[in-house]
Amino acid sequence: MSRIEIDLGIQSARLFADDDELLAQYLISSARNGAGERNGSFCTPRGLHIIRAKIGSGQPLNAVFVRRRPTGEIYDADLAAQHPARDWILTRILWLSGCEVGFNRLGDVDTMRRYIYIHGTPDSVVLGKPGSIGCIRMHNNDLLDLFERVNVGDQVVIHE
Repeated sequence: MSRIEIDLGIQSARLFADDDELLAQYLISSARNGAGERNGSFCTPRGLHIIRAKIGSGQPLNAVFVRRRPTGEIYDADLAAQHPARDWILTRILWLSGCEVGFNRLGDVDTMRRYIYIHGTPDSVVLGKPGSIGCIRMHNNDLLDLFERVNVGDQVVIHE
């Protein structure tokens, strides 16, 4: 099993093998509201999580998702101009589930019920600084690479 460590302080995700060998490092963007677990906070939840679901296998690069379903649209400048306020979820989704009861699992702190994902974002979005509404955003090609290397049940640790 692989392990993803997300460092909110330096806005990076690192992928480790079972033997703790660093396999890859990616630039990310977490929540503009900072870290936090409460429902409605628009913060990125901390702690131990697992990948509950991998969504979008076989979809093209820049495929648009709404409610975890592909819309059939492919993100481009024209589509962006038609929907300037849309929070784009592109290419693939890794849906996270918290593992720490009372901290990021169950009740009003449940990561999965908050629909917290690792997902693709338009390449024009600046990464390396907070900017999402809770999720972890990645460049689409980086997300494709990560998606192919991880499995449902793999651990994701998010810390400051």
